[in-house]
Amino acid sequence: MAQVRNSIRFLLNDRQVDLDTVAAPDTLLDFLRLEQRLCGSKEGCAEGDCGACTVLVGRLADGDLKYETVNACIRFVGSLDACHVVTIEHLRGVDGALHPVQQAMVDMHGSQCGFCTPGIVMSLYALWMANTTPSNADIETALQGNLCRCTGYEAIIRAAVAAASAGGQAQDVLVSERDKVVETLQGLADGARVEMEQGDDRFFVPASVADLAVLRAEHPASTIVAGATDVGLWVTKFMRGITPAIFISHLDELHRIEQTDTGLTIGACVTYTEFQDAVAKHFPQIAGYWNRIGGEQVRNMGTVGGNVANGSPIGDTPPVLIGLGASVTLRKGIEQRTVPVEDFFIDYGKQDRQEGDFVEALHIPFPGEDCSFAAYKVSKRRDEDISSVAAAFHIRIADGKVAEAVIAYGGMAATPKRAKTVESLLTGKPWSAETIAEAEAGFADDFTPIGDWRASAEYRTLVARKLLTRFLLETTQGANETMLRREAVA
Repeated sequence: MAQVRNSIRFLLNDRQVDLDTVAAPDTLLDFLRLEQRLCGSKEGCAEGDCGACTVLVGRLADGDLKYETVNACIRFVGSLDACHVVTIEHLRGVDGALHPVQQAMVDMHGSQCGFCTPGIVMSLYALWMANTTPSNADIETALQGNLCRCTGYEAIIRAAVAAASAGGQAQDVLVSERDKVVETLQGLADGARVEMEQGDDRFFVPASVADLAVLRAEHPASTIVAGATDVGLWVTKFMRGITPAIFISHLDELHRIEQTDTGLTIGACVTYTEFQDAVAKHFPQIAGYWNRIGGEQVRNMGTVGGNVANGSPIGDTPPVLIGLGASVTLRKGIEQRTVPVEDFFIDYGKQDRQEGDFVEALHIPFPGEDCSFAAYKVSKRRDEDISSVAAAFHIRIADGKVAEAVIAYGGMAATPKRAKTVESLLTGKPWSAETIAEAEAGFADDFTPIGDWRASAEYRTLVARKLLTRFLLETTQGANETMLRREAVA
């Protein structure tokens, strides 16, 4: 059994924090504001949507210190062991001056009411540290997770450009004290299992994946928390308990990405951000889709494995994974079993999970060279919004006819689901508008979508059909021409 420690230890700005009275649902934002009186980070939405609570969290990943923006409102304190939390209060320029990002926001009039400003500054700070010559697209991506009702963003974008021009990264505290921080975090990461208990509340931070398997077997009803982009809302919005919780985002073994001749195997804790380069290299057809999953903070926290494990019918990744023929590996103790992702989803809120097991990895095949593949997302707001309908299409054409078809949707049923009737009506037929028109009749057999505040049932059905038509146009006429025609109509 692993060594056991009964405290959480991490760096907060420039000092070490040791906590022995933490509860599983305690959020970083509440800890900062209520206990540490660091009130720069604000609570706007309490669901990881507005970005007013943005802070940086640095962690050692295979010995390298990596900082990322996160939403403090849904980040649990229990997940911060051996991390470095950086808040707006830690920013400073040379000789007591404002930090270059802060000064640029002042100079460019990037703040009005000021409520969201600290979160915006932290997002721009992370960009300033990582990219010395950001494009407008880079800046807009960095700000996807920050909502501002006052400025219209133009002044904020000018501030980002001005901060980049001002430079000064070499003098920043995160650079000048990096070696010291790395040494401290290495000392805090002692390889021990963390066990914390307060009355009926209990949580664990396993020492390894093997230790996770032991804990999960001992506590089969536990809540496994990776990125917390979903579980965080259970606490902040639904007031649900999560005890006993097992925090796993620190496990390097679950952040692995391994390539074979046929595809990629990724650990359950690989975040959307960590997988982004692999998407660009191996699945460029969905690069634009991937960049619309949440905002930067959500992509930094959220995990591909978690998006599958929670079984949401409107999760962004399941339709894509089903379209690619991906499979999921579940572990129970030392035993593993692998099932196709499409078979993992049984019914609303029910997945093919046995007592005591957990999602350990995903296996994602590369699309065949003779196949066409694409994914689309339709939502009320383009950036950082939940899908009304998500779709993935994987078609192989031979001699002008559809030899194989996999069509998967999210938002159309109680689970992410294939349109098998539509697939059968396409197979063996010419890949044409006439075939699509005939196959659309199959949607009535495949789906009975519900209507809710995101979209009516009629709208979802119409979108599902039209996305299939769009895929046809892009594969037969070219994506650029199709996009131009679509924008002209709009």
